[in-house]
Amino acid sequence: MTRNASLLDAVRAAARQEQFLEVVSPEEAQARFLSHLDLRPLGHERVSLMASLGRVVSADIEAPIDTPPFDRSNVDGFAVRAADSAGATEAQPRRLLLNNEVLACGTAPAVTVEAGTATAIATGGVLPRGADAVAMIEWTELAETEEGPAIELRRAVVPGQFVSFAGSDIARGEIVLRRGTLIGSREIGMLAACGIAAVEVVRRPKVAVLSTGDELTEPGTELRPGAVYDSNGPIIAAAIREAGGEPILFGAFPDNEQQLADAVRKALTESDLVVLSGGTSKGAGDFSHKIVSSLGKPGILVHGVALKPGKPLCLAAVGRKPLVVLPGFPTSAIFTFHAYVTPILRAYGGLGAETAQTIEATVPVRLPSELGRKEFVLVALVAGADGPVALPIGKGSGAVTTFSEADGFVAIDALATSVDAGARLPVTLLGRSAKVPDIVVTGSHCIALDVVLAKLAAQGWTPRRISVGSQGGASAARRGECDLAPVHLLDPATGRYNEHLLEPGLSLVRGWERMQGIVFRSGDRRFEGQPAADAIERACTEPGCVMVNRNAGAGTRVLIDRLLGGVRPAGYSNQPRSHNAVAAAVAQGRADWGVAIQSVAALYGLGFLPIAPEQYDFLLVEARRERGAVQAFLAALRDPEVLERIAALGMRPAS
Repeated sequence: MTRNASLLDAVRAAARQEQFLEVVSPEEAQARFLSHLDLRPLGHERVSLMASLGRVVSADIEAPIDTPPFDRSNVDGFAVRAADSAGATEAQPRRLLLNNEVLACGTAPAVTVEAGTATAIATGGVLPRGADAVAMIEWTELAETEEGPAIELRRAVVPGQFVSFAGSDIARGEIVLRRGTLIGSREIGMLAACGIAAVEVVRRPKVAVLSTGDELTEPGTELRPGAVYDSNGPIIAAAIREAGGEPILFGAFPDNEQQLADAVRKALTESDLVVLSGGTSKGAGDFSHKIVSSLGKPGILVHGVALKPGKPLCLAAVGRKPLVVLPGFPTSAIFTFHAYVTPILRAYGGLGAETAQTIEATVPVRLPSELGRKEFVLVALVAGADGPVALPIGKGSGAVTTFSEADGFVAIDALATSVDAGARLPVTLLGRSAKVPDIVVTGSHCIALDVVLAKLAAQGWTPRRISVGSQGGASAARRGECDLAPVHLLDPATGRYNEHLLEPGLSLVRGWERMQGIVFRSGDRRFEGQPAADAIERACTEPGCVMVNRNAGAGTRVLIDRLLGGVRPAGYSNQPRSHNAVAAAVAQGRADWGVAIQSVAALYGLGFLPIAPEQYDFLLVEARRERGAVQAFLAALRDPEVLERIAALGMRPAS
């Protein structure tokens, strides 16, 4: 058989590893990078008052007027001479003749308050000539005299009482906002009160964002085989805005060296900083770092950082302009962005360094770590018996949901090989404060669970779902780190689901049945219309018929091993951790059959041969049963609307 020579060359190129230039410590990487940059704020620009929200003042702002601009009344009442009220009491009021004027807001006084007279004035009204105080209307009573209407004043006032004098809030020439001030709603109010309609602010840094990879597809278009949607571009653009920058989205580029090089050169001319994602590792098509090294001095400063996630990070500069190539996996990209790009954007925008917020929490499980690399582990915070507990979110650096589900992260030193279970560690918060859920549900996920949690959310509760599998959920429930743990584990000894997980302090709440069966591509005659047992027997003996298994410890795996009776068909060692992954492998032709639940077969358009139901239940931590959100969850499991929606998904709610 003749093999295509060019294809062989491509295979050889893919197998040839181009090592990182030099893997350095995170601190060394930061020092090298920043030493080649000018971190002073960028130039300034003039923006409208309402457009200045979230911007940084570039120069001191002086008040052009007094605020208030005139002496004004703080109450509804009467402008008077304080001396005329001397000795006034309930028994001996002082009579003051009313002037022929009413001073509403915005009305300029025309009549002087002479001795023995008063002028009606509203809150905010201009204090008239001759007056030096305001008497509250509640202290007076209207009287009619031969000279006209008058007031009987039953309480004395002192000079300046209930009067805000001109400039008492802000004086003309006073510094209203100092250079470097971040403009918020309160600052907007101060500027508006001074009549300032436009503000000089630090220019926002413009950041070019490019994604790389043949596999990338723009969101909103059809996803071709082997492709993924470009999530890094939107994630990084949003992070740039959060850090005070202005993203310029260049889009996603295929693994074409010349095309990408042209785009990067254009990006350098149109931005203050260039951020690429992907193409910085050692695989086929990873040549972003090659392009960067050809753009000008000083070029690549760091290629490889002792971080996990984030080792392939590439930091460079062209002249004084920074250029960063982030790793392609989303979690790696966003971690390294916040560590190495955000400080530059804040400096360029005049925002200064951001102080990280931390709290101490217990890590309930052992965290293994790779020696020689500083590792960041994303965690979700839940309430434990002795304070906050940090549950690791172990979806890997390729997961796009990892950051959204995390409250913070713990750092493991490069010289440590693990963190022991029960250790107390500082957790760096990703937001300004930890989110506190009303109810924590930790364990195996099911699409029907989302129906129950949606009901709670509609009632105003804040639920948190942490997907760690049935075994992980059962362990969390035993440690008291959740309210409920969804589980579906078969006991091989009894053939019953979930009951063997019970122990003191836990009770079992019935959820719903999920039918398990063989999934296959519709039209496959080896399975179509066959009894499940016959189909499995045929699949195990027919050459080229490949299965996809489930992970050890899964309830479905126990069922599969029972059905196979010790046979190990082709594909047995392929052991994904979810029903969806099994269905995807079959739908995409990487396997011909597997065992999954019926609802997943429907989602992927697969054929289905039923085998046996599994029970999806909840371990309830009894100490938390009486909490309001837990009671709401238990009520939702009995709600007719919820049960109807669960049944519509192909599940059978417990009776």
